[in-house]
Formats: sequence, C-alpha cells, structure tokens
Amino acid sequence: MAAPICVARIGAAHGVRGAVKLWTFTEDPFAVQAYGPLMTKDGARQFEVATAREAKGHLVVTLKGVATREDAERLNGLELYVAREKLPDTDEDEYYHADLVGLAAVNAANEPIGRVIAIHNFGAGDIIEIEPPYGATLLLPFTNAVVPTVDLKAGHVVIELPREVEGEDHS
Repeated sequence: MAAPICVARIGAAHGVRGAVKLWTFTEDPFAVQAYGPLMTKDGARQFEVATAREAKGHLVVTLKGVATREDAERLNGLELYVAREKLPDTDEDEYYHADLVGLAAVNAANEPIGRVIAIHNFGAGDIIEIEPPYGATLLLPFTNAVVPTVDLKAGHVVIELPREVEGEDHS
C-alpha cells in the first residue's frame, strides 16, 4: 500500500465553537471534504470535515467531534493525510510531491547530483530540495528550466544547475 499523502494542515482555533483554520495542499481547497475521513500520518486519529468556508488563503472548518475552542487549540499544527488511492490521477507534467521525494537527482549527462528530499512552497512558487552526497542541501526553483525532466519510471529527475550553483563566475 502506498504511503498516505498529506492534504492539509490544521492551524489555529477560529472562534469559540471548535472551528479551525485549515491550510489545504490540494488544487481545489474544498476537495478535502470529498476524501472521507482525514487521518494523522500514523493513522491513529481520524477527522471528518463537517463544514467548510473559504477565508483569506485558507479554509475555516469544523470537524466532527471537535466542539470547543480548547479541543481545536490542541489540533494546531496537525497534518492530515488520505490514502493515495483516494486522490485523482495526475495529468502529464503534474506530480504529487510525495512521488518526487526520494528520486535520484542527476544532471543532463546522467551523473548523480543527489536525492530529492522535499518540495517546498514559501509563496513564490515550488522549490525542490536536493541532498547531495556531501555538503549543504540545494534549494532550487522547481521550474522547467531547472528541472526539465521528471521520470518517475526511471526514478530520477534531471537537474540543470544554475551557473551560480556550479561555481561559474558571471563577470
């Protein structure tokens, strides 16, 4: 069975009746309601979205069984997952972050650069994090120019390192 996929993170309590802010990682934020129960990564706890409304950059949701602000506050920071098979198939040139983590990173000559350890988004687009065999990790823009090829079947991504990373001088 494939590892579960993180689809949301619970934020701070909202109001006094147990509502929480919910940051979703799905194309359609309201899709979290269609997946059935959302679970913690270890599967020990499950939550069902009872109501959801859009707010600025997130949803405000109520979860079944969470009725007080105190209950909601205890959930702050909790990541919520669903089974991979509940998610829709991806289009061509579209990937779930979980599919990329662990792939080998190679250059155009198929020489190893490292391994993909994370995909981040700090608000200005996706960033791919590569862990080389030694030294600091590389944070690179996840664009077609820097990552021209993702080959899930071969188990690697091709990275075109920007000249600054390769150590070339621009002067």
